[in-house]
Amino acid sequence: MLRLATVADIPFIRGLTTRTDYAPFIGDSDDTTLRGWIASETERVVIWTEGEATGFAIFRELGKPGAIVELFRIALDSAGGGRGDAFFAALLDHAFTDLGANRVWFDASGENPRAMKVYTRAGCTREGVQRGHWWRPTLGRAVDLHLFGILRDEWRARSR
Repeated sequence: MLRLATVADIPFIRGLTTRTDYAPFIGDSDDTTLRGWIASETERVVIWTEGEATGFAIFRELGKPGAIVELFRIALDSAGGGRGDAFFAALLDHAFTDLGANRVWFDASGENPRAMKVYTRAGCTREGVQRGHWWRPTLGRAVDLHLFGILRDEWRARSR
C-alpha cells in the first residue's frame, strides 16, 4: 500500500538512503531537501507500507505539459520474495491512475541489475545508457546510468 510521506517519515527515508549497501545505487538528500519535496506541489514522496514503512519513492515533474513524470529514488528496506515487483507495480499504478501520467521515466545505476530486471518485468523499456555518467563516491568511480520509460498505453496493456 502507498501513502503520502510526512515529515515524520524523514528518518526512515534517510535510514535507507544512507545505508552503505545502497550507496552505489541511490543518492541521499538532507532533511531540508526532503521537507521541501514533501511540501511541494510538483513532487510527491510516497511510502510503501506492509504494516510499517518498508520503502519509499519520489515522483517529480508533476503538472508539466504532456504529463511526463519522473520516478526518482526508489528504495525498499530489503529485497526478495517478489516485493520489488509489487512495490514497483504500485508505483506505476499510482503514477498513471492517481497522478494522470502519460509517461513515466526514471534511471538506474548500472551497478543494480536486480532493479533493472524489476523494471523490465514491469514492461518498461531501457531507452538508453549514459556511460560513466554518475559519480559514486563509495565506489570511487562513475557508473553507467540506464534510462527507462513506460507510456500509459504500455502500462495499460500490461495491467489487463
